[in-house]
Amino acid sequence: MRKTLMNVTKSALVLATVVSLGVGSIYAADIEVIEGEKLEQIEQDNKEKEKVLVIDVRDDDAYEKGHVKHAINIEADDLEENLPRLENYKKMQVVVIAATKEDSAASAQLLLDNGFEKVQNADGVDEFDYQLVTFESILPDELMDEIDDDDVIFIDGRDEKDFNKSAIKGAHHVDSETPETALEFLPEDKDTEIITYCYSGNRSSVIAEYLEEQGYTNVRNSLDGTKENKEIPLENK
Repeated sequence: MRKTLMNVTKSALVLATVVSLGVGSIYAADIEVIEGEKLEQIEQDNKEKEKVLVIDVRDDDAYEKGHVKHAINIEADDLEENLPRLENYKKMQVVVIAATKEDSAASAQLLLDNGFEKVQNADGVDEFDYQLVTFESILPDELMDEIDDDDVIFIDGRDEKDFNKSAIKGAHHVDSETPETALEFLPEDKDTEIITYCYSGNRSSVIAEYLEEQGYTNVRNSLDGTKENKEIPLENK
């Protein structure tokens, strides 16, 4: 009887430990972790960031307050239903991030279970001192959804010679080296919807970050530009 009681007690202690660690820790054991320093280097490197998709699975409010430079936002609870949107990224390196590694581990596991080949779980924004930004990075389908919305202002960060040949209808040209020129045509309303794009999302991210610094609160940058997404409807001039 005493031996049985001891076994039951040990089992209870093991179960309690598992519960206290949380589900994320169970998943984390089988998922490769990318350190914050390495992820930060990738996000600040315009060439290296092209090889990686970073998904921030925190809620909207947390994401909008600050996230790693080129991360898109899909909340953990919404990730499964958004998998079809990510089909083209299955063979790419995909990094999942949240406040902590434990918070994002289940999302990383979900991607692995659904055929994503190179998934890593990152040190969270509460675990490493990332250089956070507040402009939103979006996938091509989100840009396409806004093409016909007259309330959205599009800013083209490509070379002027290419802009003069073709561009999204109604788009304004802004050189990423002089982003302040955007203030000449943007309305004073800081809630104005703005989408920036270029060849690969790098130049346009500079413009997007500048506009956020100027107080514009609804700025989105197309993660994939005209070089990567041939479906962006550029109209000949």
